[in-house]
Amino acid sequence: MNHRLPASTFHSTHMRLRLIEFLIQCSQELEVAPNVKYAALSFFADRFYPSLSRLAQGDDTANWLLQPIRESNLQLFVLISLWISSKIHDSRPLSVKSLKSLGDKTIKEQHFATRDFLEAELVLLQVLDFEIGTANNAFNFFQELYIHFKGVAKVGEVLDFEACMDIMDLLYEKEETSIRYSSPCSLAASILVASYVITVPKQRWEFPVLPWVKFVTSCEEEDIIEIVRDILNHVFQPDSSLLQGI
Repeated sequence: MNHRLPASTFHSTHMRLRLIEFLIQCSQELEVAPNVKYAALSFFADRFYPSLSRLAQGDDTANWLLQPIRESNLQLFVLISLWISSKIHDSRPLSVKSLKSLGDKTIKEQHFATRDFLEAELVLLQVLDFEIGTANNAFNFFQELYIHFKGVAKVGEVLDFEACMDIMDLLYEKEETSIRYSSPCSLAASILVASYVITVPKQRWEFPVLPWVKFVTSCEEEDIIEIVRDILNHVFQPDSSLLQGI
């Protein structure tokens, strides 16, 4: 049975994690580009999901997708976030047919018709106040920084882009991007530095990566170091001495 979720559920790290993992899994199934995935994560994880506690207290006239709120409905909104993001970023965006096909396969507790996808899109846009700009998210800052880094540092060819994306995924799963790190620019700079520490052999640390990202981004060095330390300690848990020498 598809049970209604109590308002307290929307503060549950476990529920949020399941939905973030569902979004990442759907991104892989649909083979979307990273900018589509991370814009969708921004829509859903940073803006839509945090609004659910308030929406769960709504009156009985609220849309049926929000009153009551069910996990299957939230999975539908995950797909809608990817759909909106694809329409912004892709010249050939995802079709509602492909989304419905994936929903039929992955959403077990409820069957959604095509008209439900169209209705859910409008509901999500209303919750977001129709503000769907994607320029100010960590991935966009990181992508620009990564390209710049590869252009100025020979060691940039060693920096693993997929490792950087793995770090960003893990931070979303741990809710770090939404709660602890309010600056997407600092987060992007920190992900690049953390990936440098993790993926570049220490004997090749000839490039002053920390002073460089501080100069390029104008972020505070202390902020970058704090986030990098969190990434290393809480995500990968290596020897803390890795921070020395960057």
